[in-house]
Amino acid sequence: MIEFHKVIGPLVEPVAHGGEARDAFDVIVPSLPGYGFSGKPVRTGWTVTRTAAAWIELMRRLGYRRFVAQGGDWGALVTVALAGLAPAELAGIHLNMCPITLPKLDRPPTDAEQDAIDAARHYVRTQSGYGSQQATRPQTLGYGLADSPAGQAMWIYEKLAEWADCGGDPESVLTRDELLDNIMLYWLPNAGTSSARLYWESFFKRSIPVLDLPAGFTAYPRELSRPPRHWLEPYLRNIVHWGTAERGGHFAAFEQPDIFVDELRACFALMR
Repeated sequence: MIEFHKVIGPLVEPVAHGGEARDAFDVIVPSLPGYGFSGKPVRTGWTVTRTAAAWIELMRRLGYRRFVAQGGDWGALVTVALAGLAPAELAGIHLNMCPITLPKLDRPPTDAEQDAIDAARHYVRTQSGYGSQQATRPQTLGYGLADSPAGQAMWIYEKLAEWADCGGDPESVLTRDELLDNIMLYWLPNAGTSSARLYWESFFKRSIPVLDLPAGFTAYPRELSRPPRHWLEPYLRNIVHWGTAERGGHFAAFEQPDIFVDELRACFALMR
């Protein structure tokens, strides 16, 4: 949730258009089950689909008759699951990540396709160990994370260093306080184990449904998954906005809040 604290204010504030103030949003930033400010599930079954159903119920209880949804990382999977449940109130979605299976090509890849292939191979070969560990033995890992603040800090800090668009130095795009705040939302509520359980529930069951509702996507140059538009079109069949950011990585709202806000405004203006 710390990742979004810099974009809430700008999204809530109206932007003037021709002397008329418009495009102010109510912003709801729910915490995933087992993460941050959320409770820790005491039973299995909290998959991305169940979480998406909970988000729908949340919005209905808050009284919203129409809303849009945005997601990256696990939020992207929850958002597409939410869209797959097709609540009548959902006007559209925006994603900044969409992990799809690499298609088999019967021709040499284009430059954009080769970049996506290289990024996917690099992730699998050098960066995916954490996911396999959390997806298969989250409880075992959790004992170590709960025991060592240094271990918990580096478990998160290393991902920020590797996945942000920062040349390996996350303090070049984020303040030390921001980094520590993010880490502390795992350490203080002892959420190392409970957050890892989402991987056990859904990591090997990931799927992207075919969606016909309006969708937007912003491609960030240092995102883990960088599929070109035509790879996503079979899944997102009604793309109304496609943005290409000049900078930014996996933690888009955290690293580049101004770009993130502009992209959401441009996308959701098409879904009124």
